[in-house]
Amino acid sequence: MRKLRPLLAGAFAAGLLAIGLVATPAQAQEETPAPPQQKWSFDGLFGTYDLASAQRGFQVYAEVCSTCHSLHLLHYRDLTGIGLTPDQIKAFASGVTVPQGLDDQGQPKDGPATPANQFRSPFPNDVAARAANNGALPPDLSLITNAREGHADYIYGILTGFADPPAGFSMQDGMNYNKYFPGHQIAMPQPLHDGQVTYIDGTPTNIGQMAHDVVTFLDWAANPELVERKQMGVRVVLFLVLMTGLTYAVKRKLWSKVH
Repeated sequence: MRKLRPLLAGAFAAGLLAIGLVATPAQAQEETPAPPQQKWSFDGLFGTYDLASAQRGFQVYAEVCSTCHSLHLLHYRDLTGIGLTPDQIKAFASGVTVPQGLDDQGQPKDGPATPANQFRSPFPNDVAARAANNGALPPDLSLITNAREGHADYIYGILTGFADPPAGFSMQDGMNYNKYFPGHQIAMPQPLHDGQVTYIDGTPTNIGQMAHDVVTFLDWAANPELVERKQMGVRVVLFLVLMTGLTYAVKRKLWSKVH
């Protein structure tokens, strides 16, 4: 057994060397730069959502992203949070067809959505979603900015990071090169293109602007109570500061005659 140990150790070391030699090119391809840092209106203690940007981002989601990605945790009525009126929400929802249960013959039926409906999913189930996307499952976007390291900056980086692969870079079939995606190979094709949508307010629709707007909307979707939380936090801090001052003043008053 003692004689076998050096042989086993040598074989193990050779195995590690072989793995290292094989893994080195792949590891080199997987090195990814940090996504570009953006200035977000909702950053910081006093940050709030730019509602105009969030509304434009909702338009980008509705016209582009919703063909593949769902928002399971949102209802149409929730759009009041980005400044849409009840009439605007009702008008938008009525243009969406959603399941309406069963008809008199027991067959599934569809009908126009109402503000109380959840956002319609683009696919009836995960199997259908994978079948339509070469086996890849498009993630639900309800919490996407919270679920990814880098949060809003990371999602912005993915949306703006599509490019031609560098010379010598080996791409798998059906994959797309992205500068900020780990490994640089992503199943999603480039979703945004200059001039793809038309904003009502006349804001330019280049890739960077649309990405910034849709990420603002998605961050609001993941954190609809963010502004209220910040405001509550500020009020609590101010209350604690006031109570600290009052407590100190009372303490000074009570103990001023004690020698």
